[in-house]
Amino acid sequence: MEVDELQQGLGAAMEVDENTKPEEAAPNPLAGEHMWDVSNVSTHQGKVLSEPFEIGGYSWQLLLYPRGNNRPDSLSLYLAVAEDDQQAFGLQRTAVFKLMLLNQAEGSDVVKDTQHTFTVRETDWGFTSFVNLTELRDPARGLLVDDKLRIKVSIEVRVPEDLSYDSRKETGFVGLKNQGATCYMNSLLQTLFNINQFRKAVYHMPTSEDADPATSMPLALQSVFYKLQFTAGPVSTKDLTRSFGWDTADAFQQHDVQELNRILCDRLEEKMKGTRVEGMVNKLFEGHTINYIECINVDYKSTRREPFMDVQLDVKNCKDIYASFDKYCEVEVLEGDNQYNAEQHGMQDARKGILFEGFPPVLQLQLKRFEYDFMKDMMVKVNDRYEFHDTIDLDREGGKYLSATADRAVRNTYKLLAVLVHSGGVHGGHYFAYVRPDGKQWLKFDDERVEKADNQKAIDDNWGGEGEAPPGGFGNPLRFTRHANAYMLVYVRESEWDTVMCQVTEQDISDHVRARLKAEQEDKERRKKEKAEAHLYTLVRVSTDADMAKQIGHDRFFDLVDHDLVKTFKMSRKAPFSELQKRVQEEMGVPLEKQRFWKWAGRQNNTYRPAQVLRLEAGEDPPISSIREAVPNRMQKPGVMATLNLFLETPATPDGELPPIRSKSDLLIFFKQYCPDPQQPSIKYAGHRLVPKDAKTKELHPLVRSLGGLADNDTVDLFEEIKFEPTVMVDRLGPSITLSGAQLEDGDIIVFQRQLSQAEAGAVQCPTAKEYLEFVRNRQLVTFRPLEGEGEEGVVELELLKSDSYDDVSKALASRLGLDHPLKLRLTGQNNLTHMPRPHPLRYRQYDSLQDMLKYGYGGQTSTLYYEVIDLPLPEYENLMSFKIAYHNSKLEEVGQHSVRISKQATIGDLLEEVRRQLPAEAQGDVPLRLMEVYQWKIWQLFDPRARVETIGENTWHLRVEVVPEDERDLEQAGVLHAHCLQVSEEPNNQRPFAHSDPFIMRVGPEETVGQLRQRVQAKLGVPDEEFQDSWKPLLVTFGGGEALSDDVVIAPRLDSQRLYGHQERNCIGFVHENKNQRRTHAHLHQRPQVWQGQEKALRIRS
Repeated sequence: MEVDELQQGLGAAMEVDENTKPEEAAPNPLAGEHMWDVSNVSTHQGKVLSEPFEIGGYSWQLLLYPRGNNRPDSLSLYLAVAEDDQQAFGLQRTAVFKLMLLNQAEGSDVVKDTQHTFTVRETDWGFTSFVNLTELRDPARGLLVDDKLRIKVSIEVRVPEDLSYDSRKETGFVGLKNQGATCYMNSLLQTLFNINQFRKAVYHMPTSEDADPATSMPLALQSVFYKLQFTAGPVSTKDLTRSFGWDTADAFQQHDVQELNRILCDRLEEKMKGTRVEGMVNKLFEGHTINYIECINVDYKSTRREPFMDVQLDVKNCKDIYASFDKYCEVEVLEGDNQYNAEQHGMQDARKGILFEGFPPVLQLQLKRFEYDFMKDMMVKVNDRYEFHDTIDLDREGGKYLSATADRAVRNTYKLLAVLVHSGGVHGGHYFAYVRPDGKQWLKFDDERVEKADNQKAIDDNWGGEGEAPPGGFGNPLRFTRHANAYMLVYVRESEWDTVMCQVTEQDISDHVRARLKAEQEDKERRKKEKAEAHLYTLVRVSTDADMAKQIGHDRFFDLVDHDLVKTFKMSRKAPFSELQKRVQEEMGVPLEKQRFWKWAGRQNNTYRPAQVLRLEAGEDPPISSIREAVPNRMQKPGVMATLNLFLETPATPDGELPPIRSKSDLLIFFKQYCPDPQQPSIKYAGHRLVPKDAKTKELHPLVRSLGGLADNDTVDLFEEIKFEPTVMVDRLGPSITLSGAQLEDGDIIVFQRQLSQAEAGAVQCPTAKEYLEFVRNRQLVTFRPLEGEGEEGVVELELLKSDSYDDVSKALASRLGLDHPLKLRLTGQNNLTHMPRPHPLRYRQYDSLQDMLKYGYGGQTSTLYYEVIDLPLPEYENLMSFKIAYHNSKLEEVGQHSVRISKQATIGDLLEEVRRQLPAEAQGDVPLRLMEVYQWKIWQLFDPRARVETIGENTWHLRVEVVPEDERDLEQAGVLHAHCLQVSEEPNNQRPFAHSDPFIMRVGPEETVGQLRQRVQAKLGVPDEEFQDSWKPLLVTFGGGEALSDDVVIAPRLDSQRLYGHQERNCIGFVHENKNQRRTHAHLHQRPQVWQGQEKALRIRS
């Protein structure tokens, strides 16, 4: 029993407008009032319960404690679920209600209101301190008169979601539903929607009255914007993404907001061509830059005018938005080796830069929060502090960002409209947006939820950098990196704010679109009303022999009927059963005297059968709500209508009568017939009959021959269909056993067939009904798609059996593809969430059956497998390891990439000999080779040629093979020193130098100095003197950073590990020089195609 006195005021939603005429207001079946007079109050010591009463389709009681419930100074009053309903399975009902203690003289009532979801654990709710006893007993107050209380309750039943946060009510705006990973799209759509001139242009795009939003992007976008503007709840974007050409996998792939913005606007601009809004996207978002190169010593200047839709600004090493613009427009001097070719003037010193000729009305700024980290050889997120402002002036300092051709009469002062935020890291996260549509109040658009925010949350909190959190105990505040920061900013020119943020009304959208969307909204409101009133009704689903004959052998093979496909009656729970009988007569044409109903029951073996005849005594006409299934096993959820499934038994012939039923001696048996045709075996429904329990199965032979149209001299076999989950169970019925002896019950199914001769049985795949039903249950349609490839080319569909082994599946697919061996295939499963291939292929006979091959995770199941055609049978193929190895010459130049396959039992020495066959002449003969793994441009490990190739592993980054230099062929000997050498660069704000080019190994003498090593490195790599003298400075590169080395330093004491093979952190010798390496990674050597790695699909929008 809980009390929540802080929720007063919620009952205001139930107040009736005094100006509304009673005849104009439709009665609300979910609301009502009840009066309760309590006499002899002083005689009650404990709780007092009212009689049950019904409001909103539910039974309630009022619960009163005249002397208080653990509060001796107060009267306690609660609303409770009626006692008979409190243990109902799955109890859950939600209500807004008002409790009133009425004044019986002249004065005010005591009124309190609240809301609650009643469950088995909380069956009552109200107020422990409803009114103070002193006030209650005060005669002047008029609440307790002649030892009597008058209590009134007003209740409105709600579905639970009615009480959730209402964005429209709180902010005037609604959110967008997230389809899986579409938050990035939602934040962009909310931003574009709140650029009113853009929204108006979308509304003005012509669309066809017969168009489908799922294929027409303009219509789908109009629909989303219209619903955002005029509907009450969160809006779905499924039609919009379908119009983009996206599938479920796309909805689970997160993409970049900037990329989506550009592609979406490009597609809209295409769709707007030839219409009255042609060019509107460019008018709003397009500006122009002037790229110039101006010679310093001669009169020559080259300029190029270019459009832009957004400006990409650096975040790293920039304090704020102005620092980014300064960097964007920074002048670069071209001199020395980097001089500019000024045509007839030849090579000249010059200045190069970018200036803005014009900014657009709506300025979109993309903040470069993601960049490539050379040290880590990957993309990283820049979470540095970066300030942006409520308003910006791009005419500052005399218009230093503007070109000479810019219109200086146009003021370039901008006001911030939207801040798009990314929270997370480079591999994923969450997007949301802050927008202020009125230019004053910030709103946070976070998928379905929209809420108010202040300047601190919208601007300052999204600068990034570090924040402080209070310490858990004593001590200094905890500092943390802000991973939620601004990623895109949208500014509107102040002088054009009123134009851009113009009023947009319903009249801006075409009549047919408005009518369509209003019809959608009315349908949505109708469904919402039906959901709210669902508990007031029961769906009675009436199945007949005709339904079973229509479905069995076509849509279903097991059990009897799919109730979703039978005649359904929506009945009030209070309606008498006779009303259903009348409707059955009117709508199904079955006279009352020819109707007999059976209740269905779910069995423990997961079958569902008619199990009990519905018997009504003479004159009995119970309400629909009182009729329950023979074995109720489904709970009613809030907002879901209760169902009652009935089988309607009718006479065997139209002119016949219903046979009398002897409940203790007759069984209702259903019959199916199996027809074992060699070309097209089938099963069909044959009817039902009341059969004596003590009848032997052979006594049914004449009946089933008649039902199946068989000859009188045909021998028949009978089977009982027992269950089909998780496996099929069909038992043959011996001719001498009785139905009761076979433990048959009402609703059981007998399958019969003509008995086949031995020759006939050999000619059909499934000679018996048992075998046929097992075959049907085991069938599986599988789609095979090429692992590398898009579209439908190479796609194969096969009907297989769930029990098929890997060999069976591979053989069937190989046969369809015309391969010369049944196992020259490798299969990969599908991720049923992303509908993309799983990272690793299926190993040969890894799973026992096709059913297991198609499973993904807990409860996940797909019907798709991916295939690769391979050149060896899979068992042999899996015994091999495949490698891609780059060959480097003595100057570290990569001169080739080679694919090698070798047995898992081979050594790395064997692998080197195998790859030698593909190498140039310099690597032939008996010259030793060595194999190393390179990661982030460092030697991760050198492989011991005596080790097995399995030690290389599947996740190796980059394999490199090279001839061992003559002076390094004794490195295995004790006392012979070597050093790992790196080619590195230094960054001003980074203590650790980062490697950027191929590393190498050098033998080191015990007394050798750094200067001597430098000379040998120069000779080894062939670096020109002029380049080498000014750069290639030596560093000792350690885990903690870099230390400069002078030429006279002896190297040996500065080295640590001399372990030749395997991985170990070690001090390296680095040489600092300019990075001229064109390759950032070794991606060209990755062995698996991208699709194996589950990489993101490319973002696209259908033209």
